[in-house]
Amino acid sequence: MQNPFKEGDTKVYRKTVTEADFAQFEAGLVHPVCSTFALAQAMEWASRLFVLEMKDEDEEGIGTMVHIDHLSPAFLGETLEVEASFKSLTGNALHCDITVKAEERVVATGQTGQKILKKEKINRLLKNSRN
Repeated sequence: MQNPFKEGDTKVYRKTVTEADFAQFEAGLVHPVCSTFALAQAMEWASRLFVLEMKDEDEEGIGTMVHIDHLSPAFLGETLEVEASFKSLTGNALHCDITVKAEERVVATGQTGQKILKKEKINRLLKNSRN
């Protein structure tokens, strides 16, 4: 693993809200706006953009935490700007602060955590968890 980043460095992911992002469960549509679940996925991806540049060929990132404060709705067709800010790297554990905006409106804030591990260790952990 290498770390070319410092605290405050940012990565940005842009995503357009689609119907697939709406708040819905098995019982049907809850709200025709971007769900907290879809925001979590976008937030984790934005922080993974750091991991992609940090991990070695024999390593992979694995999510450890997502915290979301969902502050306002994001509507169909709006483009979300998901900005991950490098907060800290402790050993192999990366933490990012995340801000999600639709133009100037803040849709959500939060934090993500990911660890960078050897692929063989992840495979071993997942295999042992099934037993």
